[in-house]
Amino acid sequence: MARTVLVTGAAGFIGAALSIRLLQRGDRVVGLDNLNDYYDPNLKQARLRQIEAVAPAGAWRFERMALEDVEALNALFSAEQPQVVVNLAAQAGVRYSLENPAAYIQSNLVGFGNVLEGCRHYGTENLVYASSSSVYGGNRNLPFHEGQPVNHPVSLYAASKKANELMAHTYSHLYGLPATGLRFFTVYGPWGRPDMAPMLFARAILAGEPIKVFNHGKMQRDFTYIDDIVEGVIRCCDKPAMANPEFDPLHPDPATAAAPHRVFNIGNSQPTELLRFIEVMEKALGREAVKDFQPMQPGDVVATAADTQALEEWIGFRPSTKIENGIRFFADWYQDFYNH
Repeated sequence: MARTVLVTGAAGFIGAALSIRLLQRGDRVVGLDNLNDYYDPNLKQARLRQIEAVAPAGAWRFERMALEDVEALNALFSAEQPQVVVNLAAQAGVRYSLENPAAYIQSNLVGFGNVLEGCRHYGTENLVYASSSSVYGGNRNLPFHEGQPVNHPVSLYAASKKANELMAHTYSHLYGLPATGLRFFTVYGPWGRPDMAPMLFARAILAGEPIKVFNHGKMQRDFTYIDDIVEGVIRCCDKPAMANPEFDPLHPDPATAAAPHRVFNIGNSQPTELLRFIEVMEKALGREAVKDFQPMQPGDVVATAADTQALEEWIGFRPSTKIENGIRFFADWYQDFYNH
């Protein structure tokens, strides 16, 4: 019998790519997404068509639903009894959280609480959920590793992701739910989000419009290619978190627990300066960018870099796609999809 995997945020960038890979390897996938208009719903619909195109008969079910709709979510859990849940649904974006904090509280806190309750009451064997590199906040101690404290978030988005880690740990502790939190580092690639730098830059460069370069280009990001992220998520789906038998309550390790809960960074471990990223994009598109240098934005951090040793030891994998290759794949897709 194929496993049933519930993927929340299935019409999103990572959710759609993950759903396709799960279906291709023989899992049954139940996808959930509210298809909100935070960015172009047409792109979300196009991703869903990509999933449908590869899904064997009876292997894919999609429900348009918000995590906050507790009755609908409970009915879905009851009907499907998923063995594995991958929670990728969230109100995304750091800058938007400055303008619309209520969206983050509803989706990322209330919604995630509903997912945890579903896992608890319907026998889910493994929960994998999206956290974010943004939890490291004001920390400047690079590279970030999971043993560092994450007590100084600089955006509500980051705070909501840290809260998710705490909530999941509590359910692992109280109810024995195996849960793995993955701190994603700046995911990019084909079918990516229009509110993130690669899409914003590609659109502006091809239109001959200026691109906003924040902090005068002195930003670094650990850009991580979508296929590497999906591989890491799938391996965590196959290896539920376990309690750390060596957990010492006198010297608690923030990344593990006496409960079956783990937190891992998943990043490329090769931070790229923003100006270098733009240079690679220019080469891939065959056009030069018009740069509009801007100061630092509230809620942003100067640099991110992932220490992924713990993940590699846990699942035997670490992201490694070079930025030059990843951006070329992205640029080819972008020009094809938007007919440039």
